[in-house]
Parts: sequence; C-alpha cells; structure tokens
Amino acid sequence: MKLITAIIKPFKLEDVREALSEIGIQGLTVTEVKGFGRQKGHTELYRGAEYVVDFLPKVKLETAVPANILDAAIEAISNAANTGKIGDGKIFVSTIEETIRIRTGETGPDAL
Repeated sequence: MKLITAIIKPFKLEDVREALSEIGIQGLTVTEVKGFGRQKGHTELYRGAEYVVDFLPKVKLETAVPANILDAAIEAISNAANTGKIGDGKIFVSTIEETIRIRTGETGPDAL
C-alpha cells in the first residue's frame, strides 16, 4: 500500500477528485495549506501599500492506494492538476506499513 500526498492549486481540487474517482479511488483527505516553492510568492498592492505574499494558498490531498493502482493514481493527479504554469504542485509517494479500519478491525488493503 502507498500513501500519495499531493500539493495542488485550490481550483484544481474538483478536477483531481473526479479523476481519482474515475479510477476507483474513493477515500481522500483534503487540507487547505499555504506554502511556496520555486515561485517564491508574489507582490500585491493593498490600500496603496505594496507587500509581499510569501505563502500562497494550496490544497494538500492525501489518499492511500493499493500498490497495483499507484501509477494510475499518479497519472490521474498529474493530468488533472496540470495547468502548465509554475506552481502546479508536487506529488509525494510513501510506503504504508499497516492500515486498520477502526469500525470493523479490517487490516491491510481490505481496510482501504
């Protein structure tokens, strides 16, 4: 089992959710986050004063998937979140040692 963590632009969330749903991924955790990468933020004007916005709004998605659909999930996220512009985000993949469904006690891939 793998844990996919993706940082994407907020307006791409629904596209990514639909793409993952189409390949059979149902569970998704979403967190609103702020951060920056190579784009380093930007400058804005507010009431005549210029200031730097260092941290940009992003969405962090997390989903656990069986290893056999990992590539399809990564492709779905990449295609749905891609705008071709800087700041599209990143995808991180980690190994999950164990999964337990609290309600039923199911473990491993059955708990997903």
